[in-house]
Amino acid sequence: MPFPDIAPEAFYIGPFAVRWYALAYLAGVLLGALYGMLLLKRRALWADNAPPFKPDEIWDFAFWAILGIIIGGRIAYVLFYNLPQYLANPLEIFALWDGGMAFHGGMLGLMLAVMLFTRAKGGNLLSSLDLLAAVGTIGIMLGRLANFINAELYGAPTDLPWGVVFPTDPLGVPRHPSQLYEAALEGLLLFLVIRFATHVTHSLRRPGLTAGIFGIGYALSRIAVEFVRLPDAQIGYLYGGWLTMGQVLSLPLLLAGLALALFALRKKRAL
Repeated sequence: MPFPDIAPEAFYIGPFAVRWYALAYLAGVLLGALYGMLLLKRRALWADNAPPFKPDEIWDFAFWAILGIIIGGRIAYVLFYNLPQYLANPLEIFALWDGGMAFHGGMLGLMLAVMLFTRAKGGNLLSSLDLLAAVGTIGIMLGRLANFINAELYGAPTDLPWGVVFPTDPLGVPRHPSQLYEAALEGLLLFLVIRFATHVTHSLRRPGLTAGIFGIGYALSRIAVEFVRLPDAQIGYLYGGWLTMGQVLSLPLLLAGLALALFALRKKRAL
């Protein structure tokens, strides 16, 4: 299947290109904040009718969310995906326009930002992580769609009818569109699962449970897709040629998700 005729640049402002990837980040934060505000307004969803902070305060948090994602994502990419390159050229660490972000680091930066923000507001820290879990899948889906538009992070060769020939592939063979797999699993499907949990089974009344569901769902989805997604060229496969860095970094997230879910389920559900 040929690659769709979509340029990585959405539009230009004079000589400056505005890329779909940057717009995906901004749209993810904006839409996530809007959805988060709706959740915060529905006090009955939360334990003791007490959301982690006031609905209108989410716009103050959005600024810190962007910083947490960028700083955390960049630090993790430097440390885990290309450390020798950045040790040799330390100024390139700040060249964000050249790309290089790691989801797991961005998530940790976002978690730290929301916990510090919630602590300053006197809210429940676990509920703040639940809020992130409920809205974070929106940004994940948009980010993976942007990866597809950039023709990056594609999968292994395949003879399946939906294999895509990416313009950046030097071999020019059909490959798994692993970015779309991740957008569907880590984004859309996980959003629907968490939506069911928050609005039908009332998971937000058990602080930490929604975050645990996210951790389990994301980790399992990422680990599964990594079996058909090519690893970063500078790292390759690990431990005998079958494990990837993405899978390694997803294992702690899986364990943390299981621990959070079990902790939340053992406590009496708030009414």
